[in-house]
Amino acid sequence: MQLPNSPQAPAMLQMIHWIANPFSYMEACSQNYGDIFTVPLGRKFAPLVFVSNPQALQQILTSDTKEFDASGEYNELFEPMLGNQSVITLSGKSHRRQRQLMMPPFHGERMKAYGELITEITEQVVHQWEVGKSFSVRSFMQQISLRVILQAVFGLYEGERYHKLEQLLSMMLDQSSTPGRVSALYFPILRQDLGAWSPWGRFLRQRQQIDQLISDEINERRDQPDDSRTDILSMLMSARDEAGQPMTDTELRDELMTLLVAGHETTATALTWALYWIHKLPEVRQKLLEELDSLDNPDPSTLFRLPYLNAVCSETLRIYPVGMLTFPRVVRSPVELMGYQLEPDTVLVGCIYLTHQRQDLYPEPKQFKPERFLEYHFSPYEYLPFGGGARRCIGMAFAQFEMKIVLAKILSSCELALANNRPVRPVRRGLVSAPTDVQLVVTSQRVQRTPTPETISV
Repeated sequence: MQLPNSPQAPAMLQMIHWIANPFSYMEACSQNYGDIFTVPLGRKFAPLVFVSNPQALQQILTSDTKEFDASGEYNELFEPMLGNQSVITLSGKSHRRQRQLMMPPFHGERMKAYGELITEITEQVVHQWEVGKSFSVRSFMQQISLRVILQAVFGLYEGERYHKLEQLLSMMLDQSSTPGRVSALYFPILRQDLGAWSPWGRFLRQRQQIDQLISDEINERRDQPDDSRTDILSMLMSARDEAGQPMTDTELRDELMTLLVAGHETTATALTWALYWIHKLPEVRQKLLEELDSLDNPDPSTLFRLPYLNAVCSETLRIYPVGMLTFPRVVRSPVELMGYQLEPDTVLVGCIYLTHQRQDLYPEPKQFKPERFLEYHFSPYEYLPFGGGARRCIGMAFAQFEMKIVLAKILSSCELALANNRPVRPVRRGLVSAPTDVQLVVTSQRVQRTPTPETISV
């Protein structure tokens, strides 16, 4: 078997480069080898084929379960945090079962209640900002996204368990983003519990405390059933598969952690980038404010459909996607891809970042240009910030909805400006990407509007 071209540096050096600066690593490989190349970053350092060509991505992602298998086995980097019963780490029938059980809360009528919730939480956070005082955007976007997840997923609004979960999850996610913790995910030998003060030991103890809180909440729901609850945990506990079987407590725990981790960190990052670009580029901010100000008491349904707001969110997720790669696919039977004959067990990933940086699709790809999404409809293989195929993000509609409501509420509530001219660049944060520190300052308050929630179809 002849794999696509590969960098010649020692595998260990490439791994270090990938962990320390994934963007420069991908760009260097793309410049040298084009739309498809092989790197030693796969499971147990097996060769991993990166693909950024849209036609090849279409071939891969539309052939899930046929020529290519979307196996959860190769998502083992997520297992220490999410567990082995997460929809991300499961494969085959188990993966399809969990995905079907988790889909209903993220569509249709349920979005109405989420819209009200997101608006209220954003108002609470914005009220903390003081005119003339700068603040770190990410920390406040994390507050919003974590509270939305805790309240929408768990139905927790206050109390000791709510505050403990909020504190522990924030700590664990912040510490998991450090280079040392990321290295431990790639190099299992570094996962040494040397006590509560060691990095891995601290992580294990935080995870155990979170697991206990989740278990206590599940047990309390079983002991005190309440049919009026509409949070996602209650819906998952009552869900049944085709055989009439519910999720086990372990499955519930792992899926809740998946929603907490994936839904919190990624949305906070996207919102931070969006607020940076909006205030970095005056013309973008002006167009967005004109669109928002043209509405009288906009409800969440109207906000979701605003064309320029949608374009700004889409361009934010294009230029530096939070998830840099699709989940891996494994070749099941011999297949030809871009002129290469790939044999079974070859592992491929779609390189979302490089696809979004293609000059032929996105002229001047390093420039933030929302108009791209007003002028052209990109295919799911040209624009894929939430992945694609059998493993496309379940919470895609929810994340887009949350982004739009939070941005609209913030921009309608106050005038903001960048606190400094320091360059902001993308860096690794855990297993995803994020911007370096973004600081904004409130220059004045704006006239507030009170949205009137309506039924929403997303």
